[in-house]
Amino acid sequence: MAGYESENRFKKSFNNKYPGLTQETEGRWKGPFCFIQSADTQLGLIDSWNEVAEEEQTWDKEIILTKKAIAAANILTPKPRFFIVCGDLVNAVPTHRYNDQQVADFKKVFQELDPAIPLICVCGNHDVGDSPTHKSVQKYRSNFGDDYFTFWTGGVFFIVINSQYFKDGSQVEDITKQQEDWLDEQLQLAKTVNAKHIVVFQHIPWFLKNVDEEDDYFNINKDVRKKMLQKLKKAGVKYVFAGHYHRNAGGIYDGDVEMVVTSAIGLQISHDKDSGMRIVSVLEDKISHEYYELDKVPKMIDL
Repeated sequence: MAGYESENRFKKSFNNKYPGLTQETEGRWKGPFCFIQSADTQLGLIDSWNEVAEEEQTWDKEIILTKKAIAAANILTPKPRFFIVCGDLVNAVPTHRYNDQQVADFKKVFQELDPAIPLICVCGNHDVGDSPTHKSVQKYRSNFGDDYFTFWTGGVFFIVINSQYFKDGSQVEDITKQQEDWLDEQLQLAKTVNAKHIVVFQHIPWFLKNVDEEDDYFNINKDVRKKMLQKLKKAGVKYVFAGHYHRNAGGIYDGDVEMVVTSAIGLQISHDKDSGMRIVSVLEDKISHEYYELDKVPKMIDL
């Protein structure tokens, strides 16, 4: 069946759409809902970060943390409409010997997510490499489906992009242009579809705190950043969710577009907060959100 991986619960985005969550089925507002936004499960990073010898590295710690996140999502009331992981699903890049096993284990762990909660995956730098190649992109797409796509839930239009092409698309200039042309089309469409909200998901944030901050490993370069944020604002995008920073951050662009940077399910770089995920509440007139450490996720939220 096109777009569906039959051996497990994974649905792959196909033809730049996520199957089942279409405008036809989900284009109408039916009342408030919530979803889970997370990032950087990054199986394998903790041992790598702590300089464990490569042959002795495991990703057991990340598996435990990810299982905690899934368990919390499964019992949350109201039931989340979807669970999205904003990139760096695994730590090993596509050419690394551990990549295949980490991807297999990521999929195995997420079998525990309630089948009524769609899992949506966003591509991160570790998922295709810091400078993606045609081969690394193809491997990612083979495992997870399209790396940029749209979907609808409850009258809200969601756009998923591969931020790595904005960071360094030098080895895949054709794919970088394809995504940018496609994104321009989606933003034009966004102006006409009468969505309650338009939301973007990506891995690397456009900025961490301020649109004028200097270029950094953890943000998108300023020239690209400002051009793209202007496009997003013009199309009516009010919220952009990302990860990558392994800390919580964020800010407002031009009084209107909120950049939400969510810390990791996996390794924390700062000890300000423990591993966690964000519960996002979608109301008719606004979207609100709160980050919860995995041991402190509520069982019920009010919408």
